[in-house]
Amino acid sequence: MSRTHAAPTTTTSPTAAPTTAPLTEELTADVLVVGGGPAATWAAVKAAESGASVVLADKGFCGSSGATAAAGTGVWYVPPHPDAREAAMASREGLGGHLADRRWMARVLDQTWENMHEVASVSRYPFPVDERGEQQRRGLQGPEYMRRMRVRVQRAGVRVLDHSPVLELLLDEHGAVAGAAGHRRQADRPFRVRAGAVVLATGGCAFLSRALGCDVNTGDGYLMAAEAGAAMSGMEFSNAYAIAPAFTSVTKTAYYAFASFYHADGTLLEGAGSTKGRSVIARTLLSEGTVLARLDRAGEEQQRAMRLGQANFFLPFDRLGIDPFTDLFPVTLLAEGTVRGTGGIRVTGDDCATGVPGLYAAGDAATRELICGGFTGGGSHNAAWAMSSGTWAGRGAAAFARGLGERAHLRRLTPAGGTGLRPTGTPGGADGHREVTEAVRREVLPYDRNLLRDGAVLAPALERLHGVWAAAREGLRGHGKDAMRARRAAAMTATARWMYTAALAREETRGMHKRLDRPFQDDPGSRHRLVTGGLDTTWSVPETAPVPAGVAL
Repeated sequence: MSRTHAAPTTTTSPTAAPTTAPLTEELTADVLVVGGGPAATWAAVKAAESGASVVLADKGFCGSSGATAAAGTGVWYVPPHPDAREAAMASREGLGGHLADRRWMARVLDQTWENMHEVASVSRYPFPVDERGEQQRRGLQGPEYMRRMRVRVQRAGVRVLDHSPVLELLLDEHGAVAGAAGHRRQADRPFRVRAGAVVLATGGCAFLSRALGCDVNTGDGYLMAAEAGAAMSGMEFSNAYAIAPAFTSVTKTAYYAFASFYHADGTLLEGAGSTKGRSVIARTLLSEGTVLARLDRAGEEQQRAMRLGQANFFLPFDRLGIDPFTDLFPVTLLAEGTVRGTGGIRVTGDDCATGVPGLYAAGDAATRELICGGFTGGGSHNAAWAMSSGTWAGRGAAAFARGLGERAHLRRLTPAGGTGLRPTGTPGGADGHREVTEAVRREVLPYDRNLLRDGAVLAPALERLHGVWAAAREGLRGHGKDAMRARRAAAMTATARWMYTAALAREETRGMHKRLDRPFQDDPGSRHRLVTGGLDTTWSVPETAPVPAGVAL
């Protein structure tokens, strides 16, 4: 396969007068990976190991940006024993509304078992050992894990473009994905990558809610995939909220299993620690403004394990002189959207192909319904899915590029990006992205809209979001560094519209999608996944039903 190379060029003709326009950095590779978290790094490594030349472009700094790099994470790591695997698969089926696929669950368990062995043997990750000296591989410290994955990416020969957000995909004359274009933030110049195939591993969308590590997760990959003709799946399962101290963005909801919750006057808040606890906390915050917590159900051994497992959780407490095990502290709920939800780009093949030739999706950018159905938590299944889908997508993209041969880099390229880059009307001001972003956040962050769902509230919210999209389509445009902000605003708008379109289409309660006006699960009548998409007009249909013309399958 061809090697990666760069050739800075201008976009003017040879006879044109010199301009002050920045040079466009031109790159060529067999595979372009967009993103820098676990799914992206596994995809880059596996594509390179398959013989492909690889470029990885990350909005932040590969290895330190994103949800995983900021925290510790459990991993769905289960020994290959039939009884253990059966129990692992059965444990989440009911919670997920019976929408998961056993074949995909088994594939992920097999691939995760293999990848975690690589983390130990190749990356030399320092797993803790038990009293028998055996490594315990059920969790990873995100900062160390991602530091080692970056090293592995570089050793594989991947060219890493840090602080280089991709803004749009490039299509060939047949509609296949043939590369992408973006902006090098530190050099302040555009870049373009010709590629045989592209893997989108851009994470989910948390709508700039301040949840730790999630500000790079704004649905960018969803929008680019949809512009190329891909569809989404599971977008109704996008109303995840995490508990966090009111004075910090650190989310570690698992620790609150050891908490008791209280009203502002110190009386116990009944039901806040149950399976419906998030809703109880949300209602109390809306009505009273304050909820207090204390991790008073953790014993001494558990306290030591918690401090060892998630040191950054305790930093804000220590700095403020608060002992979370004995002192009351205020909590809030931060939206995590599809980062801790299950929705994302629909995959149509075992290699995580999207149905658009040359385009693959991995990690939180791809739907996790196949292994989680309509419910997942932090880490665990998501971490296993990231390394597994990244592996498959990287190998699949390399195989696709290899099949194109030398013609892969001779194709005529057409940019696919629309809203935020190419307005249909008169462009607005340079800071137009701010208004769009805040309009979207007003519709998706409030608990009484997104978490406590009701059709009578969702429908007008969706109509307002349609109006935001129409205005953005007509006038939103960003140049240079502002192009990233404009596209981020467009992506969040599109994601919010798909979320609420799917939420209204699923007229029942299932998984994390709970409708106050439809509190019962229609079982088994609605035991199907929803395919959702559309740009100027959104739609959502059962996976077994025909989808609108022009959508890749």
